[in-house]
Amino acid sequence: MAEPNILSCDALLTRVETIFTRAGVRRESAEAVARVIVAGERDNCKSHGIYRIEGCLRVLAAGKVVPDAVPELHDAGKSVIEVDAKGGFSNPAFYTARAALAARARETGLAALVIRDCLHFSALWHDVEALAEDGLASLSMCPSYSFVAPAGGKEPLLGTNPLAFGWPRKGAHPYVFDFATSVAARGEIELHRRAGKPIPEGWAVDRDGKPTTDPEAALDGAMLTFGGHKGSAISTMVELLSGAMLGEFMSKEALDFMGGTDLLPRHGALVIALDPQVFAARSGRDPIAEGEKLLTAIGAQGARLPSERRFAARDRALRDGITLSDTELAQLDRFEAMGLAAVAA
Repeated sequence: MAEPNILSCDALLTRVETIFTRAGVRRESAEAVARVIVAGERDNCKSHGIYRIEGCLRVLAAGKVVPDAVPELHDAGKSVIEVDAKGGFSNPAFYTARAALAARARETGLAALVIRDCLHFSALWHDVEALAEDGLASLSMCPSYSFVAPAGGKEPLLGTNPLAFGWPRKGAHPYVFDFATSVAARGEIELHRRAGKPIPEGWAVDRDGKPTTDPEAALDGAMLTFGGHKGSAISTMVELLSGAMLGEFMSKEALDFMGGTDLLPRHGALVIALDPQVFAARSGRDPIAEGEKLLTAIGAQGARLPSERRFAARDRALRDGITLSDTELAQLDRFEAMGLAAVAA
């Protein structure tokens, strides 16, 4: 029986960062991108782990992302702070603005970050977890590509449009949820396709609007929102708040701009940070302690809080390392050795 391929989180981070620097990405940006990819793998979120490397390399090879972009912060001292990603990855832009966003939220109680012209490929829980570490509650959202049909429709118009929320806790992992407003993430359907497995019923329709469990037909048709009209309304809200309101692309525009779904999307993003201590200041109560009563009561019923499985996977990975398949390890070797040539057509 073959020995498992186990890498420490730090070792995998070094390898992924090397892949991106050798592909021409600015070192600071490569580190930020590698950090979120390894975090996905560490937390057993395979659809946002090293699976994402190939997509990032493809958009670099196509010249659709600026590898040496230096995010530019615009802070006029108001509640809205902007950071221009300048066509680079979204993660370096967020980390460029994180400290300013947190400081403004503590000062005024509420602050918003507008990320402009970024290439997005990752989950959003990184943003809200980082802000929870700063003692802040937060919301993060962005459009994507128009892969999803609105409730009652069959044509792709909405994005998978993720929404994430974080709440700080003392002595415990933060309360975090992060989900696509589609029934499943696009990457999950792609992973089913690669594995030759059918997708669950209710995830998608084919190009004729008929329900399908064939991942190929689903990718050629339209995904569905969770919760029918409720998910469709929330997805539309994300389009409006993180697209139209920012003056950035909505999901249909992002698709038209990139010219197809083969490459990762460019658009904007919105992060809202709130300081519970400011909101509760005149109440005489500790908002974090009050919130803990609710979260503890949920657990006392035997209910699982969002992200508990992910945090458990994280604890295991930090202790025992990250296990990769032979195929995954070979792909890492190939990307590290060949760089952009590994994804050349």
